[in-house]
Amino acid sequence: MTRVATSWLIYRLTDSAFLLGLIGFSGQISVLIFGPFAGVWVDRWNRHRVLVVTQTLSMVQSFVLAALALSGRITFWEILVLSLMQGSVNAFDMPARQAFVIEMVEERGDLANAIALNSSMVNGARLIGPSLAGLLIAAAGEGYCFLIDGISYIAVIISLLLMVVSRESRKQEGENVFTELKRGWQYARGFVPIRAILLLLALVSLVGMPYTVLMPIFAGSVLHGGAHTLGFLMAASGVGAVSSALVLARRQTVRGLGRIIPLNAGIFGVALVGFSLSRWFWLSLVLMVATGYGLMQQMAASNTVLQTIVEEDKRGRVMGFYSMAIVGTAPFGSLIAGVVANRIGAPATLGIGGALCALGALWFVRKLPQVRALIRPIYVRLGIIPEVAAGLQAASALQTPPED
Repeated sequence: MTRVATSWLIYRLTDSAFLLGLIGFSGQISVLIFGPFAGVWVDRWNRHRVLVVTQTLSMVQSFVLAALALSGRITFWEILVLSLMQGSVNAFDMPARQAFVIEMVEERGDLANAIALNSSMVNGARLIGPSLAGLLIAAAGEGYCFLIDGISYIAVIISLLLMVVSRESRKQEGENVFTELKRGWQYARGFVPIRAILLLLALVSLVGMPYTVLMPIFAGSVLHGGAHTLGFLMAASGVGAVSSALVLARRQTVRGLGRIIPLNAGIFGVALVGFSLSRWFWLSLVLMVATGYGLMQQMAASNTVLQTIVEEDKRGRVMGFYSMAIVGTAPFGSLIAGVVANRIGAPATLGIGGALCALGALWFVRKLPQVRALIRPIYVRLGIIPEVAAGLQAASALQTPPED
């Protein structure tokens, strides 16, 4: 709700595609700057406590944004500063949340389903939130979206405080942050499966994800609608994402996830190209469903594979790089999309981005044989071997080596 309300508020105040992109940039650039260092500290700190702090700070930011918006005196610069603040909090929150999953899930075999269920909840919110935001903005204004967001953090913080997590004490490293960061970077860069997954995520985030920033332009200028149109478009994307997460949650094995990653990156890219060409509202809704489906499948499958193959002592750092790939590159994509859209229009900008996503998917397909060969030995060393006896039931997720 807050994301939709912020975009609509900026568009209403400024009527500028560039400033829409700038706000997207300011809200995410901190993840690129602080993300790698946050990953090092997440490997050292108690991730549970980190989340309590980051969620509390996020709540404060939402209440301040709500107070300014409801007062009717909010300006572009205030939104910019608050976006920078939230981005800085997210730089620590994202790797901590991703790395914390493994501590909440007692059985490693349940990890794939846990990630899919988590994605279902996140994308369920993406389905409901934009629709409610469109109705609420039209009825009462953007400020109430921010207020509801702030209130929602209270439940999150209480849940975290009530949570009891069994975890081993994390060893405090004696090396300095830069040494640990370098070691984590060499590990991620040197291992082809991790490097390929992160590169494809970064490309999709850079040239594909800005579709959310440009969506107010499509809702208002291209499809000639209003806030409710924006809500329906984002909700359609959420429908696709939730459907995608439910399909992924039904999987009993990680076998084949390597193929799912480029396949759905390609679906996402092709759907974006089609959406950029559409001038019919109902066709645009259908294409938004495909967009949400492809993007969610790629991201969740990538997350599952990374969480499965990463070494535990480097989990926080790799999740920091994962956050950088998704969120850290997005601000540049938002800024570029805003500048390019001002020159050639939002439809052409989005069409080019979708085509580049599809090309990235083809590149990953060429890497699949090498990725497959390097992932298999990890599970051999861990003692996770494929089924050998006839009649055995399908192994639980993460208990057989993946095909890819």
